[in-house]
Order: sequence, then C-alpha cells, then structure tokens
Amino acid sequence: MTNTPVVRLTKQFRFEAAHALYNYDGPCKNIHGHSYLLYVTVKGRPLEDPADPKHGMVMDFGMLKQIVHSLIVDPLDHALMVNANTPHKEMMEQSDLLGKVVAVPYQPTCEHMIHDFAHKIRDALPEGVSLHSLRLHETTTSYAEWFAEDNA
Repeated sequence: MTNTPVVRLTKQFRFEAAHALYNYDGPCKNIHGHSYLLYVTVKGRPLEDPADPKHGMVMDFGMLKQIVHSLIVDPLDHALMVNANTPHKEMMEQSDLLGKVVAVPYQPTCEHMIHDFAHKIRDALPEGVSLHSLRLHETTTSYAEWFAEDNA
C-alpha cells in the first residue's frame, strides 16, 4: 500500500484541420476548417524511486507530447478529414490537387474524433498511467468531452 496520491496531468495540443460531413443537412456538409484544441488528461501515482530519473512524476510531459503528436496531431494537422465509408473517400485520389487527405472510418464529427483519439492514446500510455479524460474544442465555444469513467 502506498501513500502516494493519484495525480492528474493535463496537456494542451493544437492542430488545424478541415472536414466535410457527408449527407449532413446543414452547412457543415461543405468542406470547412477548424482550429482544434485538444486537452489530454492522464492520471497515475508519481514514481517513488529516487534512483529513477522520472522520480516524482506521473509521466514526463515530453512523453505525453510525443504520443499525442505521433498519433493525432501530426497525421491530422493541416489535413482534410473525410469519411472512408462514403463517396468522400474519392477525395483521396485527388490528394495531388487537395493535398493531405485523411480517410477515417467514421463521420468526422467532434464526437467521433474524440472517441477515436481516446482509444489511440489510451493504448499508447505507459504502465501505471491511465487516460482520465479528453476535451476537444472544435471552436472556441463548442467542444466534446470523453471520460474514462463513462466508457469503462
């Protein structure tokens, strides 16, 4: 049994991306972009071993940055996200004209994106660290949240 408290760490990430919502009945059916803001919160107990270079840390913020950049930010930054299960996937063939096009296996809404991000990040975290929550801002006033306790 340890007296070390459980601590939550949060790191913020930004990326620019566009999407189009196939068959949507509003203006978001058109290609448009967002300045996404992603908050990633992990939790764990700080390492107690004084010989460990990460002594006192739940997780090195640099490691969290590396995980989120490699899985989320780098693939999606300045990309056009389209649903691979719709005719939009044909945009992939136009990547020489459109640039970076990423086909995802879902309608690229904020809600689906955050669910996808949660699975990717959760699976990449080191032992003893768990994903607590995500918050994905699509605009300054609109965001989706994901909590591990709701998705156990």
